[in-house]
Amino acid sequence: MIRTRKRWAVTIAAVFPIIVALQAAGSTESRSRIAETIKADVAQIVAGINAHDVDQATRFDADDIVSMESGRPASHGLASEKEGLGQAFHYAPDWRLTLVEETVDVANSGELAVYRSTYNEDSVADGVPMTHQVNFIAEFRRQPNGQFKVAWSVVSSIEKSHKK
Repeated sequence: MIRTRKRWAVTIAAVFPIIVALQAAGSTESRSRIAETIKADVAQIVAGINAHDVDQATRFDADDIVSMESGRPASHGLASEKEGLGQAFHYAPDWRLTLVEETVDVANSGELAVYRSTYNEDSVADGVPMTHQVNFIAEFRRQPNGQFKVAWSVVSSIEKSHKK
């Protein structure tokens, strides 16, 4: 009986590090897949913004999203986000975004991720092509159906708009 317990203890001691290593490898792979999924989702959001399609631009927004942008009060909720984007599309019909760089940090749990990026924001003011850079940061949370949605986002200008 004692020998059997020792064998089990030795077996567990030998196998446990392998199990832990496999789990760690699986979670790293899973986290990198989550990061790639979120980058693809943001690419669809940007495509929606560039097409001035409110529904596509907000496709990955949670119902209770909080959106913050420098120079204006935060908006709360998907309806408010859609209304604000619709106004922006109407006010700035030439508004377009171009990705400069992006990073996604995924929590070890895989339940949330923070997306950080820099974009060029181009528009036309009084017939003059203008541009400036903005920082964008957003928290994506896993929903009960497994999909990630934007819980909150922040857009902050890096520089004043200037001629292209």
